[in-house]
Amino acid sequence: MRRPRPDLALEAGAGRVAGVDEAGRGPLAGPVVAGAVIFLCPPSPALAALIDDSKKLKEAQRAAAFAALRQAAREGVLEFGIGAASAAEIGTVNILRATHLAMARAVSRLRAPPDLALVDGNQPPRLPCPVRCVIGGDALSLSIAAASILAKVVRDRAMTRLDPRWPGYGFARHAGYPTAAHLAALERLGPSPHHRRGFRPVDQAAFRFA
Repeated sequence: MRRPRPDLALEAGAGRVAGVDEAGRGPLAGPVVAGAVIFLCPPSPALAALIDDSKKLKEAQRAAAFAALRQAAREGVLEFGIGAASAAEIGTVNILRATHLAMARAVSRLRAPPDLALVDGNQPPRLPCPVRCVIGGDALSLSIAAASILAKVVRDRAMTRLDPRWPGYGFARHAGYPTAAHLAALERLGPSPHHRRGFRPVDQAAFRFA
């Protein structure tokens, strides 16, 4: 039996509805990035077929969907905003609050506050509009899924840009996630300025190199 794909059923009849999702809560390094997407009109079947939960897409599929979403924004099919919270902010306010900060920044970059925000997960951020949390929303809502793709691709590309500036950590390969190679690099090099304090492996490495 085929898995249902995300659609616009949750957005129907609620005006300007923004789907909001994040990428990068689990890594030990780099920012957490959020996307907010409003479909201004129904997407073409070709565009809708590209959109799914970013975690279920291969890298090439995410890149193709990202390019298509950017083109759809230029054509007036949708609008989007991207927001981020830095590793330093994560270390200061904790990852949940930093995620909500990134979401608020993404929504603030829309042309106007939406009438409703559909937010993936079960923790509502403080936004300038009503919020509805949707558990597993990136598999249900087309706008949340689109936001997840934008956030994921933007974050991965940011980590790739960090790689040559901080060689040895392998940021381009693992995007800051706690792979065995990343943990070994932390043991060998200690944390970089882009590692997140408050995450145990980072704090343990910092203690050893203090």
